[in-house]
Amino acid sequence: MGTIFDSIVSGEIPCHKVYEDDHHLAFLDINPRVEGHTLVIPKKPWSEVFAMPADEYEALWATARSVAHHLQRRTGCARVVVVVLGYEVQHVHIHLMPTNSLHEFPFPPVDQAAKARLDETARKLGI
Repeated sequence: MGTIFDSIVSGEIPCHKVYEDDHHLAFLDINPRVEGHTLVIPKKPWSEVFAMPADEYEALWATARSVAHHLQRRTGCARVVVVVLGYEVQHVHIHLMPTNSLHEFPFPPVDQAAKARLDETARKLGI
């Protein structure tokens, strides 16, 4: 069974398209966090961004960069915030959100327990 993004790529579900090429599609999020909140997706469905082959991963990020520059030019925002969550829809997607300050982008509070374990975590995760 496909995802809602597969249905958007196939044209079964309409979207507010911002950009499209043979391999990628960028469209406005239907639940925008800020005006201009855009999703960039590969047309080929991948469920997890780091599982993508390197060439497709790099092409996706190049497209996201191009779309982000376009959003910045068109909106006049200070910067475009990038978020990749990977849980909402099982189809890789990059959120691009035009912003002018950190206050426009809600960021989770500091996890004090994780902060207290920084040394331990660094030992555990070190390469």
